[in-house]
Amino acid sequence: MADPRFFTRAGPFRIDELAKVIGASLQDPSRAEVMLEDVMPLTDAGTGHLSFIDNRKYVGAFRTTKATAVIASSELIDQAPDGAALLVAEDPYRAYALAAVAFYPTPPVTPEIAETAVIADDAAVDPLAAVKDGAVIGADAQLGARTVVEANVVIGPGVRIGQDCRIGANAVLRNCILDDRVILHSGVSVGQDGFGFAPGPQGHLKVPQLGRVIIESDVEIGANTTIDRGAGPDTVIGAGSKLDNLVQIAHNVRIGRGCIIVSQVGISGSTHIGDFVMIGGQAGLTGHLTIGDGAKIAAQSGVMRDVPPGATVGGSPAKNMREWLKETAVLGKLAKT
Repeated sequence: MADPRFFTRAGPFRIDELAKVIGASLQDPSRAEVMLEDVMPLTDAGTGHLSFIDNRKYVGAFRTTKATAVIASSELIDQAPDGAALLVAEDPYRAYALAAVAFYPTPPVTPEIAETAVIADDAAVDPLAAVKDGAVIGADAQLGARTVVEANVVIGPGVRIGQDCRIGANAVLRNCILDDRVILHSGVSVGQDGFGFAPGPQGHLKVPQLGRVIIESDVEIGANTTIDRGAGPDTVIGAGSKLDNLVQIAHNVRIGRGCIIVSQVGISGSTHIGDFVMIGGQAGLTGHLTIGDGAKIAAQSGVMRDVPPGATVGGSPAKNMREWLKETAVLGKLAKT
């Protein structure tokens, strides 16, 4: 059960009502009035709890769960324990996510301006926004309705933040524009200088970074991720993309729509990433590459060449995944001879 000190639970919900919310069908309509009080993992669930299974690895836990109801695909319902009500969904994990949101909705924003916040006279803060203790909002900055700025955030001059955004504590935003429903977790740094120098024996001459960072709608960026502003062209994060903690995005990088980038990925300057690309943890991409739409890059890959649309690559230097796996297997056999 979620700790009530940190999370506020809604409900309970009738199972048939919840089925409509999550897009699932109730296998046994006679159980429509069963009440569900919370979501819980298969191994911990009991009376009144809703759980889910989306991986055959957990069939054993599914068979023995004490949950009142379980979300499952049609392929797995024959493994269900006696007595469990089944909510059949094409994508059980997504259905579970919708159920969890129903039980634990995002709290509504309470408009407020903390006494210790420092806001420039010409900054435009929507009256429905909230600005917490110690936040600093620079000249000509704008905050949209229902946007929340947590403690000690620094928002530089001219920054634009849309509606329904959440800016986590200690984040720093400069030279950037955020569309609606953007979430930045604690410690995110957006819009600082790109790493641009003209090297030479006289010293490394700093090149002015004159671009911006554009973060489109519905982007979420994890704690302590850094996104540099462009040197001339803008750095762009496409709508709906999700970046994990501790990701580094260099200047002039363009990331398309719906991308998923896992923790500790580093993307060098001027690399362009298409739509719906997935990049595993600790992968590194050199600069000036093009990564095609729908490409997948395995964790810890070193990407030094363009990746075609839809390709899956791995290794360092990264290559076609099947080729890399074959080479790894052969090297393993040679090492044993």
